[in-house]
Amino acid sequence: MRLLVVEDEKKVAGFIKKGLEEEGYVVDLASDGEKGLNLALDRPYQVLLLDINLPKIDGLSLLKRLREKDITTPALLLTVRATIEDKVLGLDGGADDYLASSHPKAYK
Repeated sequence: MRLLVVEDEKKVAGFIKKGLEEEGYVVDLASDGEKGLNLALDRPYQVLLLDINLPKIDGLSLLKRLREKDITTPALLLTVRATIEDKVLGLDGGADDYLASSHPKAYK
């Protein structure tokens, strides 16, 4: 199973990649929304893991562009933005699930 992780924090991306690879997944990383968009349009993924606060193209805009191109790959938003409004925005924007940390420094 191939997954795409779009995360600009190198430590967080490395931690996620290592854990998923230890479970047998193939993981591609993108450090900004533009690279993530290009990868997601270039090859099929079984799951997308997207940060919301990304350089170049934010995660919600990235997801919107993918959905407009009929990319229906399940998407999980990983973020520190934990308000109900943020969750509703993400889910209404095409995410299949939303995982928020209640502590902004939890990933540092």
